[in-house]
Amino acid sequence: MEKQGPAMEIVHLLRAVVVDLGLLNAEFAARNGMHPTDVRALICLMDALRADTPLTAGLLGTRLGLNSAGTTAVIDRLERLGHVHRVRDGHDRRRVHIELDERAIALGTAFFGPLIDRTVDLLTGYDERELAAVRGFLEGVRTAAG
Repeated sequence: MEKQGPAMEIVHLLRAVVVDLGLLNAEFAARNGMHPTDVRALICLMDALRADTPLTAGLLGTRLGLNSAGTTAVIDRLERLGHVHRVRDGHDRRRVHIELDERAIALGTAFFGPLIDRTVDLLTGYDERELAAVRGFLEGVRTAAG
């Protein structure tokens, strides 16, 4: 028998959000001639840029759960589309970093920016304690899913 109550309502709402965001990602991918994995790769690269942590192909592949051939295919597709480029490490010429092109950032901002803005506006209505609860919940779900 299925569990009931407020916790399950939140679980079902979270599932609906995940599905809606997945559909939005698929729409973005389709509109821009990408595979959904390409969008995941761009997100990984944006997260790395925000954290000021360069990504190699190997690390990107690990984060995407892909083997070397699959990772190379994703990077090649994104490079052909002008979204990323390979840059040799200045300290170790054998190491190659995958970097986002500004056009990829602009494309993502144009598509997802309104959703991000609405989400930030929604969060401005929460106090610090509520924000900490939301953050803790989302981090907990990520840990449980991982």
